[in-house]
Formats: sequence, C-alpha cells, structure tokens
Amino acid sequence: MKTITESKLSRRNFLTGAAATGALAAFGLAGCAPQAKAESASDASGSAPANAKADASAGSASAGWLGSAPEIAAGDIKETKTTELLIIGAGNGGMAAAATAADLGLDFTICEKSGSVQRTRHWFGAINTKYTEAAGAHVDTAQLLNEFTRYASGQADQRVVRVWIDESAEVTDWLDPILTSAGMTCAFDNDIDHETGGTSFALFPMEHYYSGKDSAGEALERNKVLLAYINDKGYDVTYNHSLAKLVQDDSGKVTGAVFETPEGYVQIDAEKGVLLTTGGYTSNADMLRACNPMVDRCVTLQYGSPNNVGDGIKAALWAGAQKDAVGAPMIFDRGAVKPGEDAGIVSAPGEVATFIGTDKQFNLGSQPLMKVARDGKRFVNESTPYDFCCFAAAGNEGGVFCQVFDSNLKEDVKRFSTIGCSRQTQQLLAKQADAPLDEIYADQLEKGTMVKADTIEELADKLGFSGEAKEAFLAEVEKYNGFYDAQADADFGKEPYRLSALREAPFYGCWYGGSLLTTVDGIRINADMQALDPNNQVIEGLYAAGDCSGSMFANNYPEYIVGCACGRTITFARHAVRHMAGDLA
Repeated sequence: MKTITESKLSRRNFLTGAAATGALAAFGLAGCAPQAKAESASDASGSAPANAKADASAGSASAGWLGSAPEIAAGDIKETKTTELLIIGAGNGGMAAAATAADLGLDFTICEKSGSVQRTRHWFGAINTKYTEAAGAHVDTAQLLNEFTRYASGQADQRVVRVWIDESAEVTDWLDPILTSAGMTCAFDNDIDHETGGTSFALFPMEHYYSGKDSAGEALERNKVLLAYINDKGYDVTYNHSLAKLVQDDSGKVTGAVFETPEGYVQIDAEKGVLLTTGGYTSNADMLRACNPMVDRCVTLQYGSPNNVGDGIKAALWAGAQKDAVGAPMIFDRGAVKPGEDAGIVSAPGEVATFIGTDKQFNLGSQPLMKVARDGKRFVNESTPYDFCCFAAAGNEGGVFCQVFDSNLKEDVKRFSTIGCSRQTQQLLAKQADAPLDEIYADQLEKGTMVKADTIEELADKLGFSGEAKEAFLAEVEKYNGFYDAQADADFGKEPYRLSALREAPFYGCWYGGSLLTTVDGIRINADMQALDPNNQVIEGLYAAGDCSGSMFANNYPEYIVGCACGRTITFARHAVRHMAGDLA
C-alpha cells in the first residue's frame, strides 16, 4: 500500500476558535450564532493567524453548539505525516474523491473516524448522461437550474449548482466502468411524465441507481466497490481518525489537520489541500436545534449516520469559514410512531440527537393517501414533496400526522405512480401481489405503528381519536370519499388520480412524523469547492463537498429533483480533487 511519509514536526498555528467569530456574523440566524465574549485565537506559542477576527458582536466560539477548537500543544502530537492531498471522511464524497485521486496518481490520504467506509446512498442524480440520452430523456438545464434555485428561495449559488448540472454526466461516465466491472448495473428512472403536487412542479429524468451482487450473493455498494478500486491501485483508507481541528499557517492557509486516534493525536500535513467530506450534523442535537429548528417540530426518527455530528463544519468555522445562513434538513415523511407519540428531539442539550422513533423508515408514509392531524381533519395536499407534509404537520398538535387507507392499497399505490425512492412501496406491493396486507406489514402491525379495523369507527378508536376529533375524522372520511367520487379535491386541489376511497374493509392507519436523513446546509463554497470566509474570499487549502458543504440548499431538500444531493456530492468531490491536481481545463 502507498502510505504517507513521516516528517519532522513543524510549527503550525492550531486555531483555537475566535477566528470563527467572523464566520458567525455571516450566519444571519441569531440561534445559529453562540453569544459570548470574544477571544483572540492563538496556538501553543501565542501567535495568531492573520485572518482571525475578534468580532464581539458575533459572539465567540467558546459557547453554544460551536464551542472552541481544542487546545493541542505541539508536544501532544504523537506523530506527524505528510501527503499531497488529505481527504477527511470516507462516505459518498470521500470515496469518489479517493478514487479520483487514485486515477490521477496522487499521493493522498483519506481518513475516516469510524472503522469502515460509510453507508452508500445508492440513488444519485446526473444530468443528460448516456443513460438519459439513450432513453430520449433530455433535460433542459436552464429550467433545472432555475427550478433548483426556486426551491432554495433564491439562496442557491447558481454558479455552484451549475457545476453539478454540467459535470455529472462526466462523473457517470467515469463511475460506470468501475461499477459495472464489479457486477453492478445501472437502472435509470424515466417514468415521471405526470402532474403532481396539484400544481406545475417540474419533474426531471435524472435518477440513476446501480445495483448488483458479488460472487457470494451479497449486495454490492458503490462505496465498497470504490474501496476495492483504490485498494487495487495501492491505496487504502486510514480508519479511526477523528478530526480534531484544521491546521493553518500564518497567512491562514489550511495546511493539514490534527486527528484524534487510539494512539493519540496525529497531524497530517497536506501539500495540495484538505477536502472535507465529513457529512452533515443529523446526530448533533444542539446544532439541529440552533440551525434547523424545524427538525425539533416535526421529526420522529433520525435515519442518517450516527457519525454525522458536524465536526467538519465546526472545524471549518474555527478556521474562519462561513456557513449557510439558512438550515436545510432532508426530511422524509416516514417516521412511524404509535398513537399519542410526539415529534421532537428528546435528548438533552449536549447529547447525541435522539427521537421517539428508533426503527427503520416506513416507506409507506410517502404515498399520497389521506392524511389528518390529531383533530381528525386533513391539513395539506398529500401529493407534495416528502418534507412539505412534515413541514405542514409541524403546525399540528404533536407535530405528527395520521395516514389512513383501505384494502385497495395495492391498486391505489400503483395508480399514484410516485417518483424517487417512494417507489419502493410500489415495487414491494407489486412483488407481493398475492400476499395479504396483514402479511406484508406484519411487523408494523405487531409493533403497533399500524392499526387495523373492520370499520371506520373502530379505526378511529384504535388511532386514538375521541370526542370531537373522532366526529371530525368520520366526517372527513365521508367528505374524502365524496372527493374521490367527484374526482376533484375541493379542499386542497390534489390531482384526481391520487385520490382514493376508504370503503373496502379492513381499514388501516399509521401515525407518522418526519424521518431525518441528513442536513444539507454547510460551509459556503465557490464553483471549485473552495471554502469561503464571511467576505466570500477563498480560504486557501480548504475544500468541502457533500453534506458538510453549502451554497446549494435552503429550507428544504428538493425531492422532485431526484437524487440531487448525492449527485452533487460525488460530482463536487471529484471536481475538488481535479482542481487541486490541476486537472481541470
């Protein structure tokens, strides 16, 4: 294996935190900026980086979720190594970056805090690839760019978004032979030619999914295939290296990082730069409360990586970077709970983010079936993007919603023809066409997150409706059946083909909150994935890609731009490495 070489310990400025104060001023959200007396940044020798800013009005890094960079004396560094390129995080972005660096013959190191590469997000969005063109599904890139920007309320940097749009086809061409030679095949989703959401949402054919099995019959994953790919080229991942802080020289340039390892602190200096691919902060309760308050109002399940605690984002902020001002959680309407359970973060401040739900996502929640609040009444068009329903449910008692259906579920789901990963329910029910619903959903029925009844009245009781709420629920069902008969939703304008009746016993119901997969607000970057300071100036030597990077999303995840988050992750990671290597035209 190619390894990094040891070098003598050189003096570096280990940023202690107050350089982040300028960055905090750029957040724009009072809840995101911890308030405290400003302090000056210094290393063990007392010197301060040139870009450190003591801005008392922004607060220092010594309070709140951000905290301060750890004080690490030079004598505490057990080992110092050098490499050309340092990649931090072995997930979707990190493994794409590593494979790109391996192709370019770079001397790189990829460090992962855990003992294995991270879980693969299989679906990714890519624009006008050989697969889309073969299907005759050309995307109008100008329309896509502006639709993306509309989702983000104008807060996406269109220059950054354009990199994903323009380069994702090349990334697919690069990935395809690696994955297919390992036994994976690409499925392209092109069945999206229909109205949805009761309005003119733009739908784009862009979702790619590689799947396959190895010789032992085990499912292949892209990240593990890429691991084998870099192994074959003589590289490997350095595991159990948890990022402690970034290293900067006197000019503020990022020159490496310090990691906490089982053997103590290790410093790795990087000649060409440091690429953060450390993910979001789904497991950091304090960051979620401060930067994504909607999560605390409507989420019942955290289904992202437990390793994603925002350490890369915080390290970049300590180094003077700027974070997106507006949060962007990726929430799916699939966090099944029992009747009476509420949404919200249940962990105390300073603890890992936990929620009432501890199971896997229950995909059925993404179907546009009738949904009501605890008052028994519908509250939203159920046919909108995943997080729209959850955001609307944040205004309900408990932040949850109830979904009801009858024994015609299989026919209804087939007719609904949803897009993206919600199709898994359609595929499941089609695969088990002859199996009764009770058998398919036996686990949910046993756990009590799904209830079954012979009458609507009994269903109401089992779902916890009583008194006026029960009366309202029964009336709502009758009214909804009338909408189905008339093929017109007079309340919320749901398209007729996504209406369904509640008449054929047995009847079923489930309570849901949101399922948090990741956060997609992070460090502001330019079109070369270089981290920016509060003045939108490049922080030399520091790059970010994937969920720890920003400049693309705000308020939501644009579900109808299917796979855009993972698509930009692998595209940006590859671009960042090529930029550092001087491989871009």
